Amino acid sequence: MTVLLIVLGAAAGAPLRYLMDRAVQARHDTVFPWGTLTVNVAGSALLGFLAALPAGDGVMALAGTGFCGALTTYSTFGYETVRLVEEGARFHAVTNALASVLAGLGAAYCGVALAQAVA
Repeated sequence: MTVLLIVLGAAAGAPLRYLMDRAVQARHDTVFPWGTLTVNVAGSALLGFLAALPAGDGVMALAGTGFCGALTTYSTFGYETVRLVEEGARFHAVTNALASVLAGLGAAYCGVALAQAVA
């Protein structure tokens, strides 16, 4: 049952990641990967929120592992950062790496704080 919940969550998270990434990136005329940064920060905030709630194993499988796991994308973050370096956009690469890590951690912290405030 747990695997099915993960699959269902991922089936919703992956297409949403793609659509959000494309929508955000279409608004910016730059090589900086704003779409990937946005989905990773949003997913980090949601996962922080879920992790701080007294959510059961099923909720964490569906929403945490499945949905957030498919919504966020470390591999694309890594690829886009390397691509920026290879294209000579080193400032953008460093900014992407720092912003992704710091904003992701900050968003997770805010998600935890929000969950603690409402619980």
